[in-house]
Amino acid sequence: MRTAFLLCFLVLITVAMPGFAAQPSLALKGEQDIVDQAGRRIQVKTPMHRIISLYGAHTENLYALGLDEEIIGVSRHEVFPPQALDKPAFAAHQDLERFLSVDPDCVLIRPMLDRGYPQLVDGLERLGIEVISLQPNTVQEITSYWRALGRLTGRQEAAEGMIESFTQTLDRFQKLNREIDNPKQVYFEAIHAKMKTFAPSSIAVFVLESVGGKNVADDARGLRGTNIAAYGKEKILSQARNIDIYLAQKGPMNRPTKTLIRQEPGFQAIKAVRNDKIFIVDEFLISRPTFRLLLGMARIGHLLYPDIYTQEVVKDVQALVHEQYGLPTQEQP
Repeated sequence: MRTAFLLCFLVLITVAMPGFAAQPSLALKGEQDIVDQAGRRIQVKTPMHRIISLYGAHTENLYALGLDEEIIGVSRHEVFPPQALDKPAFAAHQDLERFLSVDPDCVLIRPMLDRGYPQLVDGLERLGIEVISLQPNTVQEITSYWRALGRLTGRQEAAEGMIESFTQTLDRFQKLNREIDNPKQVYFEAIHAKMKTFAPSSIAVFVLESVGGKNVADDARGLRGTNIAAYGKEKILSQARNIDIYLAQKGPMNRPTKTLIRQEPGFQAIKAVRNDKIFIVDEFLISRPTFRLLLGMARIGHLLYPDIYTQEVVKDVQALVHEQYGLPTQEQP
């Protein structure tokens, strides 16, 4: 039986994605090969077992696949899982010798680092260390990304299990959504200072729509190949009477508060602001392509429809996330 999630993939694949054409898509070739987003073709003859991860989403997903000892280094900005914070920290601007000192067989990066630090990348590759650039920017790339990590690490079965669990939970959300009589109209803020929102093709909007939210900025367009879209105060205020819920992500690029949003000149015209329906959500639960997207969905569902996405639903999803990462139940992901 096809899941709603996979059906969504098939629909999105047929939609033109402005801004993404210049960046090659991740691809799995044959039984062993991976083509990363820099166009490198990596033949995985044996699993990688000494991995440096320079992107927090890679780190989270490696742990979700059951790895730990194989991860010998992480980025300086890790937040989850707790075990990652005890790993040696690396940064792309460090000398090549820093990386060589731990003898990695693989350095996982993302396209931004690939473009920004060519000297490091070239140096690692000259010394025979695999450099692999991955970052799904659209919903349909997430499962290929997880499968690629599974193939790289010999955890293909774990990757398939993660995908199955993810899609089954999305099916559960779809069933809950049938109970929604009046879908909430939501403005989803990405960067407050620049009045930016998310592109309709973004992972964040997928998270919102997976729990029955309606994106009022569905005419926004991504900027320069990113999932961030300029919208502007004038366009936001043109939707003022329609916005039931004002969501804002909080993370390194956006540090909003309810007071900041409430006091923004003109924003008192927004229905959600007047009704104190402003909510701040963790960027890492709604924008990173990890299993924890399910928790972001459940929490947003509870904010929008607390009688449908009850606290019990949120607790169930949190328990599922704990299980995936091998965490005790008292940990807060």
